[in-house]
Amino acid sequence: MKIIAKIRSDFPTKFGIPRQSGRVEGLTGRIVFEPEYRVREAVKGLEDFSHIWLIWEFSEAVREQWSPTVRPPRLGGNERMGVFATRSPFRPNSIGLSCVKLEQIDLKCKEGPVLVVSGADLMDGTPIFDIKPYIPAADCHPEALGGFAEKVEQHFLQVEIPQKWVAMIPEEKLEALKGVLREDPRPAYQKDPRRIYGMPFAGMDVHFQVKDGVLSVCGITEYKNN
Repeated sequence: MKIIAKIRSDFPTKFGIPRQSGRVEGLTGRIVFEPEYRVREAVKGLEDFSHIWLIWEFSEAVREQWSPTVRPPRLGGNERMGVFATRSPFRPNSIGLSCVKLEQIDLKCKEGPVLVVSGADLMDGTPIFDIKPYIPAADCHPEALGGFAEKVEQHFLQVEIPQKWVAMIPEEKLEALKGVLREDPRPAYQKDPRRIYGMPFAGMDVHFQVKDGVLSVCGITEYKNN
């Protein structure tokens, strides 16, 4: 498998990344092709599609051993399911699949062509193996069953960001950050209302607490990658 591109996103670590693509539409990323594949002809016609599939590597979850069962976060991390019935990163082959919206094909930048996408659930620098167009007639199945994922109640947090912290957030990143926090970025097994979490995002380290369904941002500092 050849790495054809890498994504540039606002997530320098795994913490806080939405559990599925498309969950937070305000998240944007740039797919930068490796030098060998920076060829305009390779993306000819892609501009006519609104969405694309990304086939990529769980580069931070590569393991030599595998387990036939995993603990999906959707089930609180307490119940085991067969690995092939989940989208867990801990698989025999650490390959991920995401559907994202194609916002723009940037042909003018130095690294062009660069694909600007939204709704991605990938960490910054994630290797991409392939890109395919999303075809509604073939890829959309409204009658499909969602298994255990449909049986878990969706819940969103109420997000409160005091104005003094809002002032430190780039305007173009505010709605995306709110969307990520609303999804509850905490691990499913961590529910301590006294705990302060830190989430790296878009050059910031966002600190927050969660209590009674309300996520309160309690600090923002510059993210320093150690």
